Parts: sequence; structure tokens; C-alpha cells
Amino acid sequence: MQRRPGEVISEAEIALSYGVSRTPVREAILKLADEGLLEIFPQSGIFVSRIPIAALPEAIIVRKALEATTAQLATERAAASQILVLHAILERQREANAVGDADAFHRADEMFHATIAEIAGHPGIWTLIQQVKVHVDRYRRLTLPQQGRIARVIVEHEAILCAIEAHDPTGARAAMERHLESLLDNISVTQDINPDFFDKRNQ
Repeated sequence: MQRRPGEVISEAEIALSYGVSRTPVREAILKLADEGLLEIFPQSGIFVSRIPIAALPEAIIVRKALEATTAQLATERAAASQILVLHAILERQREANAVGDADAFHRADEMFHATIAEIAGHPGIWTLIQQVKVHVDRYRRLTLPQQGRIARVIVEHEAILCAIEAHDPTGARAAMERHLESLLDNISVTQDINPDFFDKRNQ
């Protein structure tokens, strides 16, 4: 979201700012277009793609299914030292919230979920999730400034961590599902706040 949906991308300006030729920039642009993050219109230009509303529910459902499983498996394998790592990450999120640092909060959020997959013994699942959730991440960044949103995420993470610490597989799965379902519930509100950032085709 450093580049806003709909923003024009200049290949020449990017090459100049990084001190590189236009060839690697063009390759990066083509890769981002393949991932759906840029749109290339011959004769018109290159634009940051808008967030596809229609793709969000499916991506969230896939993520929920995978992460509910990693949370459940983590309860069976979590060592005391790994639980301490999760507590430290959660404390980092509280600190980021206290100073209003959304970027630090987001980084710690990613670390929290990645660590759960690692504890579960399946770090590759997080790699797969990252491929699925590329547009969800952009949408999530828009939800963070909403009143009470970060505090609510912290409470949801606390519930997931409590269940993992208690070695409660059913509770961990349910807590993760509730956490990720809240993203589904928030789509329309976020769209109303930022209507120009979303692509409503096939909605």
C-alpha cells in the first residue's frame, strides 16, 4: 500500500531512483502484473491494480482452512520456548499499537502467523498462504487505521495463543477461524471508507 491502487507507475522514474537500467525494472513490473498487483495498458500506461473485491472471500476462506490446521497442530508440538516466542511477538504488537506504528504491527502480525506454522512443523504452509493472500494483505492494511481494529486483532491473537499454550487443539482451531472470519465481516465497511481502492467487477 505504499503505492496506492490506481496510481500510475513510471518505469523510468523507478529505474532512476534505484540507479539501475530499465531492464530489471521491466522484469519486476511483469512479475507484479502476473501476481495481479499491476495492470499494464499498452498506449495508456502502468497502474497499481485496484483490490479485487470478488477475490477476497475465496482467499480468506483458503487462508482460514490452512491456518486453522496449523493452529491445531501447533498445540500438539509447542514447546515452552516456542510459546515464549509467541508471547514476545504479541508484546511487540501491543507496543506497536501503543505508539500507533501500523507498519511495525503488521510485521509482527505476519511473524505471529508464520511462527505458528513453524511450531506446527509445516513452515511451507505459510509460504503457500503468502501466495494466496497477496490482495488480502493490501485490504488488511486498509483495515488497521479503523477505530479499535488493532486492539481487536490483539485480543484475537491472545485467544489463539492461550489455546496453543493450553494444548487445546479444538480451542486453537476455533480461535484462528474466528480471527480470520473477522476479515470477511469487515470487507464492506473497508470498501465504503476507501471506494476508489477497490475493483468491483464480478462482485
